[in-house]
Amino acid sequence: MKNRLVRGGGGASGLLVVDADSGRVLCARAAGRPRTLASNMKLFTTAAALARLGPRYRIETTLLAERAPGRDGILRGNLYLRGGGDPALGSPAFLNRFRGGIGTNLFALRRGLRSTGVRQVTGRLLADDSVFDRLRGVPDSGFATSPWIGPLSGLSFNSGYSTSHGGGFASDPALLAATKLGGSLRKGGVAVRSGIALAGTPAGAEPLATVRSPTIAQLAVTTNVYSNNFYAEMLLKLVGAHFGGAGSTGAGGAVVERFARGRGSGVRAADGSGLTRTNRASPLQVVRLLRSMRTERLADPFIQSLALTGRTGTVATRTRGSAAEGRCRVKTGTLTGVSALSGYCFNRSDKTIAFSVLMNGIYSTTAARAAQDRIAGLVASY
Repeated sequence: MKNRLVRGGGGASGLLVVDADSGRVLCARAAGRPRTLASNMKLFTTAAALARLGPRYRIETTLLAERAPGRDGILRGNLYLRGGGDPALGSPAFLNRFRGGIGTNLFALRRGLRSTGVRQVTGRLLADDSVFDRLRGVPDSGFATSPWIGPLSGLSFNSGYSTSHGGGFASDPALLAATKLGGSLRKGGVAVRSGIALAGTPAGAEPLATVRSPTIAQLAVTTNVYSNNFYAEMLLKLVGAHFGGAGSTGAGGAVVERFARGRGSGVRAADGSGLTRTNRASPLQVVRLLRSMRTERLADPFIQSLALTGRTGTVATRTRGSAAEGRCRVKTGTLTGVSALSGYCFNRSDKTIAFSVLMNGIYSTTAARAAQDRIAGLVASY
C-alpha cells in the first residue's frame, strides 16, 4: 500500500489503515502529519452536526406575526419570514431538478397560513435571516460568494441560485425567498402588500405556519455522497448558531474542533466544506474520528451518509471490478494538488477497516485516484 501511495501522491502524502474494532494498525505512512483535507473536511462537519443536533433534527422556517389574525381574516401588521438556516429550502421546481425532489418546499407555508384563516395582510412580508451572519462565503473567497458555492444565508433559497434552473447566484437569498413567497401567497388568495425588506422578528411574535427540513441525517447524505459544499457550509454555521454563540463560519469551526478533540481526534476547521486549504488533519486524526463515530448511536446515519464505492455519488464509477466495489463507504476530496479518500471498508472476512489516504502535492488527480482505488481494493480484500 505504501508503494502505491508514493507513486500516486508523491512524498507529501499520508496513509493509515486500521482494524476498526481493535485499532490494530495494518499499514501506515506519515500518519501523524497534518495535511490539507479538501472535502474530507466534510467528515468532521457532518459528524459534529449529527452528534450535536441529532440525526432526527429538522430545521424550521416559520411565518410569524406580531398579533393573531382577526376573525375577519385580516392580519393587521407585518408578516415575518424567519429562516432557521435550512440549506434545503427551495421551490419544488428547483428541488425536483437538482435534489431528486428532496428538500423543503418554501411554498408550503402558503397552505399553513391559509389554514389559520388569513386572507389579507395589511403590512409587508419581511425577511429575517438573522440566525446567521451575512458573510456569503468562506475564507477561501474572502468570505464572498465564489463560483464553488452559492451565497450563504440564514434564509437560503434554491441553494443561493437566482432561478429554479440554477442560473447565477442571488445577491440576497433572503430577499429572494420573501419575494417568491409573497408571489405565491398572492397567487393563492392571500393579499399582501408588495415591498419586501429585511427585518428582525419582534420578540413574542406568534408563529402562524412552519415548514421543516429533511432530517440532519438526510442532509448529511447530500453533503457527503455528493460532496455538496453549500450544505456543508450551512451545517457549519448552523452548529455555530446553536452551540457556538453565533451563526458564523468561525463559530461553527470552533464547535467542530471541540467536537473532534472530544472524540480523541483533532482538526483545523477553517470552513465546513474543505474549500479553504487551511482545513487540516492527519490520517490518524481522520481515522480516530471514523472509529469514534462507528462506536456511537450515530454509527448508522454517519456511515450511510458516505458514498458507496462503485455505486453512488462521487465514487459511482470508481473501484469497478475490484474487491472494493460495493464494499466501502467513503468520502472523497479534491483541490488543485490535493486528493483524498477516507472511510470504511467491509471486507470479505467480515472485518471493518477504517482508513484515510490524504495526498498533498500531487501531480495528477487521475493518478492519485487510481492509487487510492488500488489501496481501497487491498483494504477490502484484507
